[in-house]
Parts: sequence; structure tokens; C-alpha cells
Amino acid sequence: MIVIGGSSSVELARDVAKILGCEFIQASTTRFPDGECYTRLDRESIDSDAVIIQNTYPDGNLIEMLLIRDAAITLGAKRITMVIPYFGYARQDRLFKPGEPMSARVMCDILDRICDKVITIDLHKESTLDNFTHAHKDLKAAGPIAEYFRGKGIDMVLSPDIGASARAKDVGDRLGVPYDHLEKTRLSGTEVRIAPAKADCAGKRILIVDDMISTGGTIIAAAAALKQAGAVSVSVACTHGVFVNNAIENLRGSQLEKVLCCNTIDTMFSEISVAGIIADELRKG
Repeated sequence: MIVIGGSSSVELARDVAKILGCEFIQASTTRFPDGECYTRLDRESIDSDAVIIQNTYPDGNLIEMLLIRDAAITLGAKRITMVIPYFGYARQDRLFKPGEPMSARVMCDILDRICDKVITIDLHKESTLDNFTHAHKDLKAAGPIAEYFRGKGIDMVLSPDIGASARAKDVGDRLGVPYDHLEKTRLSGTEVRIAPAKADCAGKRILIVDDMISTGGTIIAAAAALKQAGAVSVSVACTHGVFVNNAIENLRGSQLEKVLCCNTIDTMFSEISVAGIIADELRKG
């Protein structure tokens, strides 16, 4: 097996290869003056299965993945596994208005034609993978997140809403602490109360877990509300740190003690590695 790292996931791919004890190739990717992608694998041939680790977000990374795959096949790669740490367009998994495309399905249709297996991490909805006809697996980052916070004094794990409560339960169970979800209660036309649905957060060191942070607005508001309700500290850990607009600046200026994410996207907060769970899945074949 050879692990190939695209430009979005070089260090993650290197770590996976190291855990597996197999060869690592970094794709040499540049852009032409007109913006088109050029990539090359510095090998004469590939006489084994190939694993390509690369995000499909933003759009240019999808094109790079397609080109890396073609280069690997041309060199003789036998079986192609695509590891997509952050799957772009996964949130558009249903039609909201007439005339819209189902973007998640479109991405699956494209990738399904050119690979033998797809591995993703904490998809917005795991059912998105039903669009693949080839082998597929969505890995969960709850294990690495819980391991990172083990022994760090977390008293309670919360999810931002009831829809993500399974993730809070998973992390909470692994840490051996209670879990709950946050609820918004409108008190008036201008005032909203954010608090755990059942548990008391007073005197607790709280960890909020979510699949992604985009603008950070919900998490920042939740942290302020929890601190006001008596929480000793509030930290957040997400799988995918997308961090659009001024999210990083706003998060730094908030009442959050720690902001952490996994290394599915390379950011300044990417301290939690998912290399181990990827390697475990690849060992299964």
C-alpha cells in the first residue's frame, strides 16, 4: 500500500503512512497562471494499492484529487481508496427549494466512478454515503476527541442541539462524565436563553462537541450563556474547523477557554489527530 497526500492533507497523510509503516508520496501540486491545477507523483511506477488522502473542499481540492487519482492509475496503481477528511458539499444533502441540485449526491456520483472505496470522517449525515455503490465508511472522531481530553478535568459534555446529542453521548461515555444538549428558549422578542436541557452547569468544566465550526456564532453565544449560568470553564472541540469570515478572531475574543479541532482541515487549532482511526480502517482493507 502507498499513501498519497494531496496538498490539503499532507501532514495527516504522512502520519497515516507512518502508523501503517508504508510508503508516503506527497503530490507535487502547483497552479498555472490561469488558476488551473497541475500535480505530479514523483514515481516511475506504482505496483500496489494506493490511498489518496485529500479534502474535496474548497472546489480546487476536488480537482486536485481527481488529477492525483488519474496519475496514480496511469502509474499502475491497482486499487484506489479515497480518504476524504472533510467532504465538501455534504451539507446540501436534500432539496430545500425547487430547481436546486442535491450537491452531496453529485459529489458522490463523481467520486464513485473513480475509486474502489471511500472513507470520510463525521459527515453531516452518514446517509450521504448511501449514494456510493462502492465500499464506504464514515469514521467518527469521538474517540480521538475523548482521548485528547482524558484526564483534563472535564465534568460534562454538551452538544449544541439535540440533533448532535449522539456525539456528546459518545464523548461523554468515553470520558465517564454526564452528557446533555443545549436548548434555546425564547424569553421575549429580543431575549433568548441558552442552557443545558436537563443538567445543571454551575461549577462544571464543560466541553461542547460538534461536527464543525463555521462562523462560530452559536458556540460563542453558548459559551457566554454557560459562563453566566455558573460554568467554571467552557471549551469546544469540533471535527472540522472551517472557520469562515472572522470566526477565528471572534472565537479568540470569546469566553471559550479552549478551541480545538481535528486535523481534517489544517488550522491553528488542529491539535486532535484522526490519523489513528484512518489507519485502523485502512488495515481492514
